[in-house]
Amino acid sequence: MHDSISLSGHSNELSAKYYYFCAVILHYKTNYMPNNKNATIRYQAMDKCFRNTGRRYFWEDLLDACNQALLDFDPISEGIQRRQLFDDIRFMESEQGWSVPLNRQKDGKRVFYRYEDLKFSINNQPVNEMEANQLKAALQVLSRFKGLPQFEWINEIIPKLEQSFNFRPESLEIIGFDHNEFLRGAERIGELFNAVFYRKVLNIRYKPFSAPQSNIYLLHPYYLKQYNSRWFLLGYNPEVAKITILALDRIEAVEETGVYYNVDKNLNFQEYFEDIVGVSRQENEPVVTVELFIVKELVPYIQTKPFHGSQKRVSENELGQVISLQVIPNYELEQVILSHGEKVKVLAPDSLREKIKNRLICSLESYGI
Repeated sequence: MHDSISLSGHSNELSAKYYYFCAVILHYKTNYMPNNKNATIRYQAMDKCFRNTGRRYFWEDLLDACNQALLDFDPISEGIQRRQLFDDIRFMESEQGWSVPLNRQKDGKRVFYRYEDLKFSINNQPVNEMEANQLKAALQVLSRFKGLPQFEWINEIIPKLEQSFNFRPESLEIIGFDHNEFLRGAERIGELFNAVFYRKVLNIRYKPFSAPQSNIYLLHPYYLKQYNSRWFLLGYNPEVAKITILALDRIEAVEETGVYYNVDKNLNFQEYFEDIVGVSRQENEPVVTVELFIVKELVPYIQTKPFHGSQKRVSENELGQVISLQVIPNYELEQVILSHGEKVKVLAPDSLREKIKNRLICSLESYGI
């Protein structure tokens, strides 16, 4: 019995959102799984060769076709060798692949390859076992959004997928995510996601914890980011002519406007967050070298879960280790340092050292010490 899962018979009953989901999965599979991505390119190249009646493809020709396809995708690709080519052919012929009906025809002492049924294509075949497992993993990631407003369609899609692909619900419970379903403001994620995606300028009524009353912000929404189980919206605020960060749990109301959306093509959020811990970044503040002393028992944890991507070991002795960070100091960095209590000590810069010291003194005073 073939292990593949067929899509046939379900097309008419599945909604457009189902196909949107499939497109998302294919994008995920193609762009975020490099090993499978290269294999997919090779399989597609051979599929075209096997269906081509205008030319005979010997193994050398198949190898050239695969390597050319890889080179077209990645100019620095080193390609594959003969052994990998035959491994790929064996996989395509297997039940774990597509059970391709491949015919090996002799031409003298050489052999060329062609489908027995020239109408056959791996693109017309059911999802194979490998693809099904990848779909299950991606479905588990997608299920994180269940329950969020404006993502209700996911609640409908997941049962259809489980039925269509014969996924057992218990087979999906193999990984857990840190998600607070009671988080205030989460109900706005769908609305704000659409505003960013469709470039809608918003009027946002916002009340910071420290403010006595709400303020109205005109915001060009650019980016949604989660940090420490809270969600934040980043956007351009024309009143101050810079990026403003709003916590979703402090947003009281959102209203679309007809204001022309300002697109900042020079803004790269990977770069924006590169020099900070968390989300808050002070404009025009320089990157500084932060040095921290980590006590010996905490060192293995800090090595496996660094404070920041720039973390480097400076020195080490029997008591612990000194590390350095290249960051813009902010409130989130202070919180991370304080969360480790006496096991982390700030050595430099002096400004951060004094700030942490004063916060610890205030903490002790709150206990009457």
